[in-house]
Amino acid sequence: MSHLDLSRRQPLLPLGSDFSVRFYDDDRLDRHRDAVLAVLGRTGVKFGSAKALDVLAEHGASVDRDSGVVRFAPDLVEAALGAAPRTFWLGSRDGTLDLDLSSGETYNTTNGCGTEVVDWRTGERRPPTKDDLAAITRMADYLGSVQFWWPTVAAADKGDTHTLHELDAAWKNTAKHLQGMVQGEREARFAVEMATVIAGGAEQLRRRPPMSNLIGTVQPLVADKNGIEAALVFAEAGIPVCFVTMPTYGTTAPATKAGAIVMGFAELIAATVCVQLAHPGAPVILFPLPVHADPRTAALTTAPLNHTGLFLPSELVHHFGLPAMIGYAGTDGDQPGTWLSAAETAHTVMLAGIVGSELMTTIGLTNRYQLFTPEHIMLDDDLYRRAATAFRDLELDDEHLALDVIDAVGPGGHFLAQPHTRRHMKRTLERSIGQEIGPDGVHLRDPIEVARERGLDIVEHYVPEPLDAEKAAELTRICAAADAELG
Repeated sequence: MSHLDLSRRQPLLPLGSDFSVRFYDDDRLDRHRDAVLAVLGRTGVKFGSAKALDVLAEHGASVDRDSGVVRFAPDLVEAALGAAPRTFWLGSRDGTLDLDLSSGETYNTTNGCGTEVVDWRTGERRPPTKDDLAAITRMADYLGSVQFWWPTVAAADKGDTHTLHELDAAWKNTAKHLQGMVQGEREARFAVEMATVIAGGAEQLRRRPPMSNLIGTVQPLVADKNGIEAALVFAEAGIPVCFVTMPTYGTTAPATKAGAIVMGFAELIAATVCVQLAHPGAPVILFPLPVHADPRTAALTTAPLNHTGLFLPSELVHHFGLPAMIGYAGTDGDQPGTWLSAAETAHTVMLAGIVGSELMTTIGLTNRYQLFTPEHIMLDDDLYRRAATAFRDLELDDEHLALDVIDAVGPGGHFLAQPHTRRHMKRTLERSIGQEIGPDGVHLRDPIEVARERGLDIVEHYVPEPLDAEKAAELTRICAAADAELG
């Protein structure tokens, strides 16, 4: 038995630190910032959208219509970024799980866009479906280590409209904030229609958006048509846009970390400037995610031993005056519970607690963000919970300093009979997966077996708060309309 309380979801458990840590001073951040501005002014960024080029030309950017390359003067960049909010709220389905980006906490989600699942009933390894995503979403709704939703796996059975079906599966299975991955202007308009249904109207959507949307740039130095036009639609509606760049060292970006980060930031800042010129004050999040390539095969590797510069992307986003999202805890391991997958996840999640980004993506997938198994997300959840307490200070009120208890016991006594001990002993004895406490002591079980039991228990027995039936029906109608128009 898994021994989980499935009567209600776990309380949200964001990461954070009670200690102030900063790794880069203003001089070093200014040097990176100046390099980004130099790329924007000298090299430029290519925009694949005529609509975006019109916006940029109208506001004074240097636009080459033939090539689509846009160059930005530093004062134009500064003015546009000055309109963007530094913090804002990410709403939830019913308002009870909203996220305040000014809180100082780091809100976590799963890894995203997995391309395979291990079927929890048959053990078959296969492409994921919308039903799989719905089941995984129920797990994400339950787990306190997940504070907002990503499509952990794709709804691969839904074809061209899969990103809209992913939102449909999510809103019907979790009340948490969604971050979708919708691309394309028409697709984005359908997503805005869905979000408006959930929010209860266009003004409510703008005040408390229950979704944000991840938009990727293309390396090197391209803002593609589908991405930037979707971003403009979401920004117009007041839905936060999270721009992500994934420069790969030595292939789609310079082989040096500083060069790759500068290039990736040029993409992010160019896209943000475009959105701010079109819709000043639109909420934007930046997600710099430089990655490594195996020099022998050019294949993506997620967690090298050398983490130099790990803290730079988040601090540089803040230096530009915007909230940050950061990605951690990828693993090249193909199987849950291996030394490799545990070491790579534990190392980066522990470090994430002191970086200070507003959002991050960490847990749930193996095999370079491709494979989902229920046992792996539960093992990751266990590691995440260790990190959630690692950088917290001890409570120092009278109850926790326990001076009266120490006086009562005195030299040579013991504390087992003290009411204070009964109040606090259980919390100090929390144990990892596979360490079970019975009446005769601690029993050790295979952690993978226990993790699988817990994952299956959530999938099969946890029931999230249902979405209002009328809203659920309206989402179904919108998805059907999108299928008919776009599928």
